[in-house]
Amino acid sequence: MAEFFYATIYRHSLDRQMDAENGEIGTGFSVNVAKAWEQVFFAAPTPKTRKIALRTSIVLGKNGGALQPIKNLARLGFGGKQGEGNQKFSWIHIDDFLRALAFIIATEKLDGPVNIVSSKPVTNSELMRQVRKTVGVPFGFPLPKIVLEIGSRIIRTETELVLKSRNVIPKKLQRYGFEFEHETLKSALEETI
Repeated sequence: MAEFFYATIYRHSLDRQMDAENGEIGTGFSVNVAKAWEQVFFAAPTPKTRKIALRTSIVLGKNGGALQPIKNLARLGFGGKQGEGNQKFSWIHIDDFLRALAFIIATEKLDGPVNIVSSKPVTNSELMRQVRKTVGVPFGFPLPKIVLEIGSRIIRTETELVLKSRNVIPKKLQRYGFEFEHETLKSALEETI
């Protein structure tokens, strides 16, 4: 039995990478929701059924998802860093995401929390630089925190989605032998044009 949760369960981290076994759980609304989901999930009795909490990052693909708005911002000239730009961005290409799910199903010894993320998180500044390059826009105006806060109120979302540093790695997944096809953000973005 598997349940999807999000890598947002970890604390804002600029200083160390978070893996499924030793990552530090954070605080705040989204973290509390993720913690509550996982507690209920693991507490439910399911004899002889392995349980896997899938902690995933932003999935990058061609059609829709989180990447499209980021590309649109870059095309409009707002593809500079967001906030300080040093916050980490954990990601995974859709093909690797789907391959990871199949791998987890086939790997019977794998259970508990598993991070489904690329092994190479990047900074927000690097993400935006590579997105600009992918869409062919040489420059992007940065979006300071105050502008993001105003924008988030307008579209009724949280700035945490952009400003929280998600420095998450798939150590457990790789220890069981999973290998990524898209090792770099550049490779993943080139496949999403």
